[in-house]
Formats: sequence, C-alpha cells, structure tokens
Amino acid sequence: MLACCASPAVAQAQPQVLPILPQPSEIVQAGQGFQLTDNARIVVPHGDAGAGKASAWLTSHLGLGKSSRAGSPTIRFQRTSGLPKEGYRLSTSPAGATISASDDAGFLYGAVTLWQLATGASKDIPAVEIRDAPRFAWRGFMLDSARHFQSVDYVKKLIDAMAAHKLNILHWHLVDDQGWRIEIAKYPKLTQIGAWRSPATAPGAPPLPRVGGFYTQAQIRDVVAYAAARNITIVPEIEMPGHALSAIRAYPELGSGAPVPPDIHADWGVYTRIYNVEEPTFRFLENVLSEVMALFPSPYIHIGGDEALMTEWKASPSAQARMRSLGIREERELQSWFIKRMEKFLNARGRKLIGWDEILEGGVAPNATVMSWRGIEGAITAAKAGHDTVLTPSPALYLDHLQGTTAAEGPGRGKPITLEDYYRFDPLPDTLTQDQQAHVLGLQATLFTEHVRGDDRAAYMTFPRLSALAEVAWRGEGGDFDGFVDRLVPQIDRLKAMGINPAESAFAPATSVTALGGGRATVTLATQVKADIRYTLDGSAPGLQSARYAGPIDLALPTRLRAAAFRGSTPLPGAIEKVFDAASVRRRDDRELTPCSSKLVLALEDDAPASGPRASFRTSVLEPCWLYEAAPLDDVSRIDVDVGQVPFNFQLNNGHVIAPLGTPRTAAGELEIRVGGCQGEVIASVSLDQVKSPAVTQLSAPISARKGAHDLCLTFTGRSNNPLWTIAAVQLVTP
Repeated sequence: MLACCASPAVAQAQPQVLPILPQPSEIVQAGQGFQLTDNARIVVPHGDAGAGKASAWLTSHLGLGKSSRAGSPTIRFQRTSGLPKEGYRLSTSPAGATISASDDAGFLYGAVTLWQLATGASKDIPAVEIRDAPRFAWRGFMLDSARHFQSVDYVKKLIDAMAAHKLNILHWHLVDDQGWRIEIAKYPKLTQIGAWRSPATAPGAPPLPRVGGFYTQAQIRDVVAYAAARNITIVPEIEMPGHALSAIRAYPELGSGAPVPPDIHADWGVYTRIYNVEEPTFRFLENVLSEVMALFPSPYIHIGGDEALMTEWKASPSAQARMRSLGIREERELQSWFIKRMEKFLNARGRKLIGWDEILEGGVAPNATVMSWRGIEGAITAAKAGHDTVLTPSPALYLDHLQGTTAAEGPGRGKPITLEDYYRFDPLPDTLTQDQQAHVLGLQATLFTEHVRGDDRAAYMTFPRLSALAEVAWRGEGGDFDGFVDRLVPQIDRLKAMGINPAESAFAPATSVTALGGGRATVTLATQVKADIRYTLDGSAPGLQSARYAGPIDLALPTRLRAAAFRGSTPLPGAIEKVFDAASVRRRDDRELTPCSSKLVLALEDDAPASGPRASFRTSVLEPCWLYEAAPLDDVSRIDVDVGQVPFNFQLNNGHVIAPLGTPRTAAGELEIRVGGCQGEVIASVSLDQVKSPAVTQLSAPISARKGAHDLCLTFTGRSNNPLWTIAAVQLVTP
C-alpha cells in the first residue's frame, strides 16, 4: 500500500539500527567496540581452508591486513564445534572481533555481518554479541537465462549480491523453448541453433538483430567455482518433457512429430512441443545430463516438468503405443513414467531430482523434491506425502511482476508485487503439522525473463525485492518491515558498489494530479514505505528543511515540483522532478489509464527501435481497452493519443480466449474513442493507416465541445490481433 505521509513515529528520532541484512537471530549491544583501520590484523587457524576463504572474502571487501602492526585491532576466525549449520557467533570489543563457526558457511556469514557493520562512513564497529543461524536451508533465487541471456559478468555480480544477503542457492534456468544456453559437447547444434533467435516484430516492422548466446563449459566451471567460494550452490535446470522447443529445433527427431513453424521460438507462452518417448530421446537426455552433472556438483538437478501439454502425445501413434505397452491409460501417467525414469538415472549417479509441482501429477517420483510454483498447494501436497519441497509461488515470489505503478517501471507482468509484499510472505503453511513443515526446505524468488531484456533490467527487477526475500528465508515468519527498510538503505549502497542498481520504486514519491481549471491543479504524493516526503516548488533540491508533505498540494500552473522521501534524517533513493502545466495535468500515460479488463495484463516492450530505449505499453493482451476516468473535457477540442503496435507473439495453449476486435471500416482498422464508458457514444475515430512508424505514433482526433468530467473509453478495431495495438498516453488538448 502507498503511505501518503509519515507516521508520527517516523518524524521523531529513531533508535540506532545496526545495518545488518538479513537481521540476525540474536543481538546484544553492550560495551565499547573498535574502529576498523587498514592495518587491522586477521588471524586464521592454521590449515583451516574454510576460515581462510572467509578471511580472503573479508579482506577483499574491506582492504584489511595489508600492513598490520602491533596494537591494531585483530579479527580472529575460530572454529567452534556445536554451532548450528551455517550459523556463526560474532563478538566485538576494543581489541577487535572474533568470528566463531562450526562450518565454512558460518565463517563466511560471520564475515558478511562484520563487513556490513564496517561499511559506514566512520568504520566504527559497535560492541556486539551476535548469535545467528538461518531458519531455512534453501534460500534461493532463480535466474532465467533462456528467455533473455545475461552476461557472465552479470551472473558473477549477482552471485556477489546473493552472498551479501546470505543466500545460498542459485537455480539457473538454462533451457526453455526460446533458448538453449549451455554448451553440450556431444550435441553442438543445441547452441549453434537453439541458442539464437530472431525477436518477434509486428507485421511490417523492420526485423530486429538476432539475439541469444550461451555459456561455454569453461565459463560454467568458472561461475560454479566462483559461486562455491561464496557458499552458493548452483542448481542447473534442463527442462523436460515440455518446454523443449529449443532442443527440437536443433534436433527435430527429438520431437513428437509436429512440424516446427519458422520463428515460433520468438513467442512467449505455453507451447505444445514435447519430447517423444523413444529410446534415442532418452539416450539424448541422459547424455546431456551426464555433461551437466560433470559441470555442476550440486546434489540437485532440476528437470523442469512444468506446463507439458499432452496434445502431441495424444496424437502420436508411438506415444500411444508406449502407453499401451506400459499399461498406462492417460498422458499424465506417461509424464510420471518419464520423470521417474529420469530420476532413476540421476539417483544412480548420486544426484537428487527436483522439479516444478506438475511432477506430482500422475504419481510423483519416489525421491523427488517438489518446487511449488502454482501457489503453495504443491508444497502442501508434497510435504504431506513425505517429499521435500521448496516454496516459490506465483505471483507472490515472481520477480517478473512490476513493483510499482508508474511508467518508470517499464515492461513486466501487470499486477504489482511490492517490496512489502515480499517481506510479508509467510513461508510456512499453517495447514502442515510440525513434522510436515520439516519437509519445507525453504523458499526461492524467481525471475522469468520474457519481459526482462538485458543485465541492467534483470538487476532492476531483482533488487531490492530479493533483499526482502533473503530476510524472510533467513529468519522465517514475522519481522518488522519498518526496521527492515532502515537496514535496507545501506544495503542498497553496497549493491551499487558491486555494480547492481536496484529499483527505487518503493522509495520514489508517486504523483497523482487533478486539473481544477482556472490555471490550477492539485497533486498528491505517496510512497510505498513510511517516510517523510519533502518537496519544493522553486526548483531547489528538497532537503530536511523543505516543506513536509501533509496532504494534496494546490498548485498554480505552471509549477516545477521536486520531491524526495526521508526516514529520519536519511534520504531515500528515488527523488523526482516534474513540471506541471496546463497540458501535463490533462495527460495520462498507460499506467495512469485503467485497463478495462484484468485478464492477462502485461506491460509489453515495443519492438522498435533496434537499439536504445524502447517504450512499453500496459494492456490486457486478451481484451485491449483503456479508460481515462473522469477526463476533464471543458474546452477540450482535440484528443491526441500516442499509439504503438507490438507483435502478438503468445502461445496461448492454456485456454485463454481473445476478445474479438470491433469491425473495422478501413483496411488498417481504427482507434475509437467513446464517452461515458465503453458502451457510450463514439466521439472520435482515427484510421490506423496514418501510422507509419514501428515505434510510437501520435494520432489526433478532433472532438466537439463538451462540459464537465466524463469517462473516456479507447479501443481499436481490426481484422487481426497481430499487430497488437497499444496506447502509451492520452493528451486532452485545449485551444
């Protein structure tokens, strides 16, 4: 929810908050600490490789131990038996700090906590006694590199950021319909063909350059070792039996007989393509997994198992013959047999199979771990059946959802999932007994990247919401969101120093404007977190002495508004600057317009230009329609609409029905504007044959004079949903 203004507690002096994230289990502050200097000494037990790695990590992050001298503070690593797995103790005093742990992970996490205490401006380390250990063993993040490829450099930055949050599992989604990202020496066409695609474009738009890429085996070994040094296990995912198009494109004999149309791999959605169940295909998958296991020492291998449509198996004589030979009556049982066969292969080589919750259907493999994504029901079913499970429910922990409501958010799934939503996630279903809860290994945030193009965008969508997930995974249920926000602010600075730029959506003041007429307007400001909002109207940067926002601001137009949020004396990221004039108060962008339907609302990225920034458009893919509610039509003589056209590149094989468009009067179709709602009078119609650009085009529609505020409904007519016509903004124009 948005907080319009600060609570009284925010305006008062705040108690000292130690800048540690995730918050430790137990902290006692008493006595005197020490000041960390460059010549502090680090002492590691002789021959203790784990302590040595943690010491090296701390040295590299703080630049310690280069020229130690007598009397300098000493940081000691001390192996102590009996501490919890991944747990540590940190004790500080005027003499320095002692980090105690029973395992290597505990040493690293103690070092991370000390580093966080030392990253203030003064490097004054307070006197603390910290006892800490994680609530969950699986504290994960899934990166989808199949839909959009990320650089090795970014993956390493991500691993550094995960270590800084004490996360320990990177689930790497390396294979999907749109891309095969891992080099397999025995099958070179997987990357020669399957790793590349031509992006979809709207009809008539110029083609975009080919995109893709893959990770060589040498790169993967390097990344795996890099992660292991930071106590992060990489769990690879090789999808089967569905989401197999990239492999079938490379080796058509793996498919179930249906031809592969050209450029279909540029679509999003759920495909019907599925591996066949012939012996050569199983040999292929076993050979692939053998090379995967040689690269990834993870005890778990993820085999997908989700969204495998059975239509091709139903139509395949060989699949039906296989079912009869096995005594199987329906295709879900065939998938179960498929998964169980792959589990036997993995188990025989000392590995565990993990898959999405669809592997429960038709009979779950005996030793499988279930990753629950369709809500938490899969986790409940698995735990009650005695199977280990990981919670990663959609939409609650899916990072491809937008995190704010302004146009600055860019593309993504339309339902916002905020920073606080992540922090409030309850990781333990109350329908499970204590024994059943023991099967919940932990939880994981998931970034699918259909709408996440590029490394910077991946970072933006991931952080700081992953910071909230990290704290929930470490501490379990409960927690103080306000205290978390105070500890998050310094963590954001640490992330930026690593080359990760988090989103500022939770902190940036969002504006809402209402035109009053007579050259005046009111503006409201709100932030997602509790904060004081300070603002100026004279062009100066807002500070603690600036006006405090306490309610809607009455503006004389034109006015330049600058605003920033503060917690106590600490400025939050995301200061804004906007000019409000007679035109801007009568303008609504696509995020300020209301979709007429909540069906599959997406913010879609434009398919032009080929390089540089692109517009994004929020729309219901199944029922494109927009409302400008209470549009002030006094003296409005024209409506300008910024429109775009994007490819309709969706495989909607999961039952979605597309609403028909209105009947066009011209070959290209029309933009229609109605007054009084979507059943009201058509007051303007503009032919789409005026659109000559593949990017954004402004269409102008003269209207007759009206008085008062009215709801405007904007729709398109046409004979096809490809291109998908979209709206970027609506401007009401006065003489």
